[in-house]
Amino acid sequence: MNRQMSRRTFLRSAAAAGGAGLIVLAGGPPARGYAANAKLSVALVGVGGRGTWFVDTIPKMENVVAFCDVSSRKLQDAFARLADQAKKFAESPNDWERQAAADYNRLLEGKIKTYPDFRVMLAEMEKQIDAVVVATPDHTHAVASAAAIRAGKHVFCEKPLTRAIGESRALRELARKHKVATSMGNQGTAAGPFRRALELIRDGTIGPIKEVHVWNTGGGGDKQQPPQGNPPVPDYLNWDLWLGPAAVRPYHQDWLRRNSWRDFGTCQLGNWASHTANLAFMALKVHELWGADAPKSPRPLIRCEAKTSGINRLSFPRWEVVRWEIPARAEFPPITFTWHNGPAPGSHDMLFDLMKVPAADRKPIDFGAALLVGTKGTIHTTGHNATFRIIPEDAFKDVEKDKPQTVDASRGHERDWLLACRGGKPAWANFEYAAPLNEFLMLGNVATQFEGKLEFDPAECKIAGNAEADKLLRPDYREGWSL
Repeated sequence: MNRQMSRRTFLRSAAAAGGAGLIVLAGGPPARGYAANAKLSVALVGVGGRGTWFVDTIPKMENVVAFCDVSSRKLQDAFARLADQAKKFAESPNDWERQAAADYNRLLEGKIKTYPDFRVMLAEMEKQIDAVVVATPDHTHAVASAAAIRAGKHVFCEKPLTRAIGESRALRELARKHKVATSMGNQGTAAGPFRRALELIRDGTIGPIKEVHVWNTGGGGDKQQPPQGNPPVPDYLNWDLWLGPAAVRPYHQDWLRRNSWRDFGTCQLGNWASHTANLAFMALKVHELWGADAPKSPRPLIRCEAKTSGINRLSFPRWEVVRWEIPARAEFPPITFTWHNGPAPGSHDMLFDLMKVPAADRKPIDFGAALLVGTKGTIHTTGHNATFRIIPEDAFKDVEKDKPQTVDASRGHERDWLLACRGGKPAWANFEYAAPLNEFLMLGNVATQFEGKLEFDPAECKIAGNAEADKLLRPDYREGWSL
């Protein structure tokens, strides 16, 4: 984010409806309009964990009118963060931040309403909210985002977009129907090097892409049984609301570690591949397999198979290697796309081989990254796809790597969404794109629960020939919760 950007410049940009326009997306402009010099009224759903980023930043740009969290402690912490930010900005040499300090102090004077339940918030503040940021645990991303969209609100949802494939499909369709501006929080999309790498992939600088490898060293928790014991529910936590659409069960603090459990999290495919797989998925136009122009007959199928440390339907395997076979798209031929997570046997040496690292120089591999292997060179990105190098480096030393040359630069990931809320170009990570990306990744989480290859039809959102796997695309919700 460019912290030196003046408020006047930002509002002028919004009025001009700027933004990133490489991908043509369906859905049309937002249904509501706003005066160029008026702040949007934004509600933050989930203000702890990743949500703290939005507590810190959104009040500098827009008018925050509500905090929603199932933990009263996190709500208290959010106000403490506002006070800290107000103090820091009051001492800033930047004029805009000094002005923002006054805005933060005003918010501390009872201007922000608080709620434990986003459904109640949306009902009571229907006419006071323009946009909603969702930063809850993975299993409530879909229900919170859907409720906001149905209420006609613009939505920014943190990654992963949803826990299940069918939820992503539903959010994309709802956003189309209600014509709201949307974005997912894979912030590397806004980086100049990300957009430059996309250009280099598409213009053939590194030659046709032969294969893609994406990895994370974290692995899964591989829990073998649910949490044991019956501790009391903390007085600051609304456990029933934390569960949301998930099946009722007794409270245990271990359930809160969402990425250890399939009922609540998505492990590293949602946590990190949302970043590391983003460049390859976008640059190679994999998302077009979900589009209206995809062939109707024969339908293009994505085939996906996983090797794991062991099938675990409660938790996630200690290691996994997931391989997608992607059919042809537009000018791109079929390609293989492989995800390596945790200490998968042989994966790290294979990745070092592709990076041409001599055996004697091999240190622990980057925690997360991507390789796009072309016939002339290989792009090696960092975990957020926000920086990259081209191998062999000497052969590409004169290639511009920091700024895009033909596509729009970003004004900042959240700002791109806010510009779209005002009628500007759709954010690159809007749900027309983010939903297919998330469906693709979550297909990997389905594949790790089965032996053999799955065949997924992206147009129909179906897995052919495996009814048990197909059922996992659309989870059951308990009574009182729906999309």
